[in-house]
Amino acid sequence: MTERPENPARRSNRPGTRLAGRLGGMLLVVWGAATVGFFSLRLIPGDPVNVLVGLGNVSQQVRDQIREDWGLADPLVVQYVGYLGRLVRGDLGTSYRMQQPVGDVIGQQLAPTVQLMALAIAFAVLLALASAILGRSRRTAPVAGLLELVAVSSPTFWIGLVLISVFGFGLGWFPVVTTTGFGTLVLPAVTLAIPVAGILSQVLRYGLDDAAALPFVDTVRARGASRTRLVLRHTLRHAAANSVTLTGYIVGSLLGGSVLVETVFARPGLGRVALNAIVDRDVPVVLGIIVLAAVAFSLVNLLVDLVADRLDPRLTTEQAYA
Repeated sequence: MTERPENPARRSNRPGTRLAGRLGGMLLVVWGAATVGFFSLRLIPGDPVNVLVGLGNVSQQVRDQIREDWGLADPLVVQYVGYLGRLVRGDLGTSYRMQQPVGDVIGQQLAPTVQLMALAIAFAVLLALASAILGRSRRTAPVAGLLELVAVSSPTFWIGLVLISVFGFGLGWFPVVTTTGFGTLVLPAVTLAIPVAGILSQVLRYGLDDAAALPFVDTVRARGASRTRLVLRHTLRHAAANSVTLTGYIVGSLLGGSVLVETVFARPGLGRVALNAIVDRDVPVVLGIIVLAAVAFSLVNLLVDLVADRLDPRLTTEQAYA
């Protein structure tokens, strides 16, 4: 009896194969970000030795010695290979300006930024859910569309200044002078969340409209399900898959948005560290934050893919037979 050959598409759908492919993709993303960041920062005019010596007036001999000690006298390819080797071992280098390991510099400021981004994502999802569900009727759809457009097109720093003026100095609901306590985190998180919520709401609302046209909806309605039950138990699950995937891509941009938010609200965090490192041309710190952002982006997207597959198993089937 001849054994039936295995379907290649089904073989590619094995969980182990798909997970290995995703992990390989993560490594490529991190390597690509580190490589582009390394060579891009080396192309910026200026001498890193000036950052190391500060405002001190040192001789050319001392400058040459510093350049030799830090490996800056080596050819660029040699520096690149050495950087990748240290990166594989988990060594992000030493800050030119602070004279500390980059891992310690990032670790000291990581918690405030993670708290800000996590709360911002939570606010964005809640706002998007409320806007998408309440804005699907004929009367509310134009209002929801206008609010989404305003949210997406409004600059982050402008949103932050308005919130500070109204809810900080005007109503006094949230402290704006100190940076400790949960209350000080609310306005920065809302500032970061509003543009994200506008995008997610649009995608989720369109997804709900598409899901409402699927054949199974007629069956659910024939069973007597109410409009609220239909949305919350059935169509929302199908509509959420695209929004969850989009959230993964947006998380990567939140780190850039946190630079402005942390500056406007005078908060500590990676955003301000990144801004100061760019201004000071502290290349190891900038590269460390780029690599960290790439790792975080890859991990979040891996998690998002797994969640999206659970929400809508049709995505797995479509990938297998694509």
